[in-house]
Amino acid sequence: MTPSLIRGRPRQGRSHMSARVAHSLLGVVAGVMWLVLPWMTINDDAPVAGARTSAAAPAEDESSGTDLVLPVAALAVVLALAAYGSVRRIRRTRSRTTPAATGTTHVGAYPAPGSQPPLADLDHRSRAALADADNRLRAFREELPFAEAVFGPESVSPFATAAGAAEAELSAACAIRRRYEEGVPEEAAALAGVVGRCEEAERRLTTAGKSLRTLRALDRDPAAALASAEARFRELTARTAGAEVTPLDDSVTGYLELAKDGLVTATVHLNQTHQATASGRPDEAAHHLRAAETAISRADVLVTAVARLRSALTEAARLIPPALTGAEAELAPFRDSTAYEGETYARLLHADAVLAAVRQEATSGQPYSPLGVLRRIVQATAPLATGRSGVLAVAALLVARESVAAADDYVTVHREAVGAAPRVLLSQARLTDDLPRADALAREARDLAEQDVRLRGHPA
Repeated sequence: MTPSLIRGRPRQGRSHMSARVAHSLLGVVAGVMWLVLPWMTINDDAPVAGARTSAAAPAEDESSGTDLVLPVAALAVVLALAAYGSVRRIRRTRSRTTPAATGTTHVGAYPAPGSQPPLADLDHRSRAALADADNRLRAFREELPFAEAVFGPESVSPFATAAGAAEAELSAACAIRRRYEEGVPEEAAALAGVVGRCEEAERRLTTAGKSLRTLRALDRDPAAALASAEARFRELTARTAGAEVTPLDDSVTGYLELAKDGLVTATVHLNQTHQATASGRPDEAAHHLRAAETAISRADVLVTAVARLRSALTEAARLIPPALTGAEAELAPFRDSTAYEGETYARLLHADAVLAAVRQEATSGQPYSPLGVLRRIVQATAPLATGRSGVLAVAALLVARESVAAADDYVTVHREAVGAAPRVLLSQARLTDDLPRADALAREARDLAEQDVRLRGHPA
């Protein structure tokens, strides 16, 4: 006999015992009523003559007793029926095969073996795992240039490979998460898959990180790494001083100020590294050196973004005239045809309106964003594009590449405050071959990341 069957018997016995008690109680009450009722009806007979006076007191006593017995008997019946109903409800609850609904889920409670955690918990866990793994990957990649400057590209190559493998896992996790948000039937399985992919990415980064720390040995001899960080710091300081933000695009507004703040932070940590090294505190020196490297890397991202945007704006301004010519070449087949109608005709009208507005804006003499104008040309003609003009493909590539890079820079610099949703969109923007769609996804990712920063504050 199995233990489960043994454990099941006492509950069944107690249930039957309770039923028998209830049945017995009903029988007792019925018996009492059977015995009492005749006695209660004796006093209904008329008394004999001459005995009224002598029997008056006993009659009153019997009437009082009768009045007391009726409520007691009624109360006993009610109690018996209530006990019997309670026993039946308990038996139904114990024999129910479907679990009863619970009101709230206690934090920290563990699910039963073989069951999935609540969907809300899995959803929160998957989003947190995505953000944590992505932050870990970005921090790991920030350290590689500092290691390469001291040990050379060959020594750092295995770590770059590990970072690529971790990124592949993270990209798969983002793809699963995106499909879940679009309505995957197996919700719990999808979210568990996101967590599993992120854990695998973390595992790869942990293994590679241990090896990288062993190679750099910052806690034993930080002198070479400190000298390399200071050289990069001086080069970045010069670049920051010579950088200039273009007034034609506000996507990098405040970047140079943030870069300068990062350089101030790096200065503080570099000085503390020197002090800790001189005082014989190698672990503290290694900590401050890594903090300085992180601040230098973020400042570098910001200054590089400003310079890259200026270059992209110059290239976009050069592409606008040939892009307008290419757009006309794309639309020509539809103008020559008399068969188009409905949606195609509406798209043609929209494209014509956009191109007319772009020409007016470009020749008005007023400041405008070349990237924004080029984006409008690409978006207006993309639904009707036939591939006749190669310049539109070049324009679409420039616009999408700048949008993806700008969103990626923003997430890198503000990563402690950015949630999972912008990272998922950014990952999809990197992987899609549809350039207008990549541009749209990257811009949406940037918007969501900015909302997160406004909500949670800048990490500095």
